[in-house]
Amino acid sequence: MPTGPSAAPTPIGRGRPRLVPARRRGQTAREEILDAAAELFTRHGYTGTSTRMIAEAVGIRQASMYHYFRTKDDILATLLETTVVASLERARELLGGDEPALTRLLELARFDVDQLARSRWNLGALYLLPEVADQRFAEFRSDRQELADSYAALAAAALGDDTDQRTLLPFRLVESVIMMRADEQRGELGEHTAAGLAATVVDAIEMLVEHRIGAGS
Repeated sequence: MPTGPSAAPTPIGRGRPRLVPARRRGQTAREEILDAAAELFTRHGYTGTSTRMIAEAVGIRQASMYHYFRTKDDILATLLETTVVASLERARELLGGDEPALTRLLELARFDVDQLARSRWNLGALYLLPEVADQRFAEFRSDRQELADSYAALAAAALGDDTDQRTLLPFRLVESVIMMRADEQRGELGEHTAAGLAATVVDAIEMLVEHRIGAGS
């Protein structure tokens, strides 16, 4: 899915030589910048991370970074989009499918949970940054809302009632993986891992839809 010109500007030239050999994951300097920014944003926050810190983590000059991203906002916008693009594309496919709605809902949940639980950095934590409320990140918020609406539509079809409040819950249960990862990183999940609990999240969604848990009967 295109992320817009602000999220992924066309690189300008080839950039300047590295200060040191490649030290980040990625096939290109652009991917290495994103990897470094993802680590720094999730550890130090957006305002606590400077473009100089990102450049140093990659091993390039700060000026060279601007050949790939014009602003720090562009880096954050790109990282945010990576958390929803694949899941949103899968959701659009599943909405048009002909399998039972519950089957499609659970397939989307499995795909999405896996994306959130197994990514190198806990990028979902970036959703909580106050900066994400700004207009400059409106495209990401729109895509995330479309994903949430897709979950609700599939849940409503499975329940046979689009007024059932449980339609709002599958998406939120999936995103609970973000906090699980944060707890895991702090050592607060005990012997559990967010990835290991992924199947449990999907099972909980299935139980929520199939049974009248919390539905007033």
